[in-house]
Amino acid sequence: MQLYLLRHGIAEEGRAGLNDADRSLTADGRRKLRQVLQAAVEAQVKPTLILSSPLKRAVQTAELAKNALGYKDEILQTKALVPGSKVELVWEEIRVHKDQQSLMLVGHNPLFDSLAGYLLGQPGLQLDFKKGAILRIDVESFSAHPKGVLRWYLTPKLAASR
Repeated sequence: MQLYLLRHGIAEEGRAGLNDADRSLTADGRRKLRQVLQAAVEAQVKPTLILSSPLKRAVQTAELAKNALGYKDEILQTKALVPGSKVELVWEEIRVHKDQQSLMLVGHNPLFDSLAGYLLGQPGLQLDFKKGAILRIDVESFSAHPKGVLRWYLTPKLAASR
């Protein structure tokens, strides 16, 4: 399975009266995401399923990915991808969809900082997962503990410099 982790783009700052779950992407966040997603198109990223955190900024990011990548199906929302979730819950969600050829997960930090290392079989490995960045890990087996292979990681800054 080709597994893509896409962190939500830059969102509006939290403020009094605004629930964290309702924070939207900013114009700059959308612009930078489009640059990253254009590079993903060129890398022939074609998810067969997109899973997203239910938080607004992640859903908006997933919708941008859906449009850019030509994904035709519904985006499935899962609480396994909320910021405070556990990497083991995400792995269980991935295992539920192990029949998919290419799975995209759209979520948040601090979860994604730890998730990449966990999926690579190195739970102590931490990644500085930037907003709007995308990472590809290939997974061939779905045992109790993952052991994927890192293929690439692209940040918005790198996408802008192409």
